[in-house]
Amino acid sequence: MTDVTGADDVLHTLFRSDQGGHEQVVLCQDRATGLKAVIAIHSTALGPALGGTRFYPYATEAEAVADALNLSRGMSYKNAMAGLDHGGGKAVIIGDPETIEASHKTDLLLAYGRFVASLGGRYVTACDVGTYVADMDVVARACQWTTGRSPENGGAGDSSVLTAFGVFQGMRASAQHLWGDPTLRGRKVGIAGVGKVGRHLVEHLLDDGAEVVITDVREESVRAITEQHPEVAVAADTEALIRTEGLDIYAPCALGGALNDASVPVLTAKVVCGAANNQLAHPGVEKDLADRAILYAPDYVVNAGGVIQVADELNGFDFDRCKAKAAKIFDTTLAIFARAKEDGIPPAAAADRIAEQRMAEARQH
Repeated sequence: MTDVTGADDVLHTLFRSDQGGHEQVVLCQDRATGLKAVIAIHSTALGPALGGTRFYPYATEAEAVADALNLSRGMSYKNAMAGLDHGGGKAVIIGDPETIEASHKTDLLLAYGRFVASLGGRYVTACDVGTYVADMDVVARACQWTTGRSPENGGAGDSSVLTAFGVFQGMRASAQHLWGDPTLRGRKVGIAGVGKVGRHLVEHLLDDGAEVVITDVREESVRAITEQHPEVAVAADTEALIRTEGLDIYAPCALGGALNDASVPVLTAKVVCGAANNQLAHPGVEKDLADRAILYAPDYVVNAGGVIQVADELNGFDFDRCKAKAAKIFDTTLAIFARAKEDGIPPAAAADRIAEQRMAEARQH
């Protein structure tokens, strides 16, 4: 990428020791389409790096690089804990996908696909914020290492079904660990965000006999749930939801940073288990949760159903095979809670240790 403003900031970000020692970072630019993208490969210890492509209007190139580094590192841990033979990678495209004309967007995605293809399979891309199944169909025209495609194009389509199923398994494991029974029957569960993943999660919980309270910034998403399930309660907003009396489980299923210095002190739930990525606003939050005896099911463990699905697509998608793998999130979550108790550390730290151990063992072979 040329003509980068704040180049010193970009280089400083690339070489920061706390970014986790990435193997490769590729800065991409295609002048014909205006594409500016960052592809970050954190680790290939377990296999080709796998992670989505985020399309977002970053304020600066340095901000885009930092996001790619953080997200790709997170994918290494997610893929390791999901038992996948994939390392972690992530890509970001700088721009606003909502303001780009369709024909121009197609050309830009094809240019992006050519950059991914130039890596020769070290990085496998998929959907993320700002990109959709239809976009992956376009990228796949230029790059064979693309997943998250539509069924019409040999893909698995929407991954939210298995993402929700995996989160539900994490909730069952949390219930087993805390209350001695892997059922949500009679438990009150609050869901913040009932979009693609959240709405499927509602179905699992109701089928299991849970009492469900929801909130979402989109009124139409709430209405779609309550019209079908009038027994579902609605909180005015997320702040009201986390303060709900008698709440057993809080499920952040929207934006990251839901667990922060303002929300944790007033959270009434005994368990946090949701689909949102990067729920901890900063590392100290996990200790705050532990100090309040709130059980945290690490987000990148319980929301791995989607990446399990897109990884399976590379071998010819089979839904039943994927669902069986996603069901193992129950056992994985229980193992994390056991490790946390044994080592005297929060569950998030225990999950990191287990993932790091698997990656370290892979490097030795």
